[in-house]
Amino acid sequence: MESSSANRSLVPLAYLAFVLAAGAVVFGFVTVVREGETRRRCAAECMLRPNYASASRRAPGFSLANMRGETRTLDQYRGKVVVLNFWTKTCGPCLQEMPEIADLTKVLRDRTDAVVVTVSTDEGPDDVRDTLKAVLREDPPFEVLFDPDSKVVNGQYGTHLFPETWIIDKRGVLRARFDGAREWSNAAVVELVDELRHDGYCPIEIKDGRTTGEAEKLCAELGGS
Repeated sequence: MESSSANRSLVPLAYLAFVLAAGAVVFGFVTVVREGETRRRCAAECMLRPNYASASRRAPGFSLANMRGETRTLDQYRGKVVVLNFWTKTCGPCLQEMPEIADLTKVLRDRTDAVVVTVSTDEGPDDVRDTLKAVLREDPPFEVLFDPDSKVVNGQYGTHLFPETWIIDKRGVLRARFDGAREWSNAAVVELVDELRHDGYCPIEIKDGRTTGEAEKLCAELGGS
């Protein structure tokens, strides 16, 4: 009788142990899946190492003329991921990266919800037409807008040094900023744009040289820092 009673008392304990073990397995699986999803969403952004990354600021609106004298506003690009590049023809690195900007535009051409837009602080089309032709050897495949007074580039976006490139998501939120020339035809850039096209979000913030957020450790690993 004592043996039977002891066996019965062990049943709840065994069941509890099973439940705890199963819970640990499920928790571990969920953690692995979550970490895998974070890695997928953040890999491109971490590898590109932007100078700024967040989802807390909306991109300042603008209304600027293009090469044909037509007015373009940021609101017209709502619903698209916007690669917004600031440049001027007296900036060597700007012209150096311009073919890369053109290549990225061509890569993204079949993505109707992504667009590359450049803003020049030069006087207007006649001021940059020959420069663009010499650098690209073709008409620019991307939109070229003009902000000769720098009211948008400097006044609203705070840009002082060129080139500077912002990535804006479909809702008009500033996601990343890159200072200086980059290899824009890099596959990681396209991956970042595609992630934002599908509303992917990397939980990381980069401000004033400090990286914080859930993916901080991952970015340190992937970015080699």
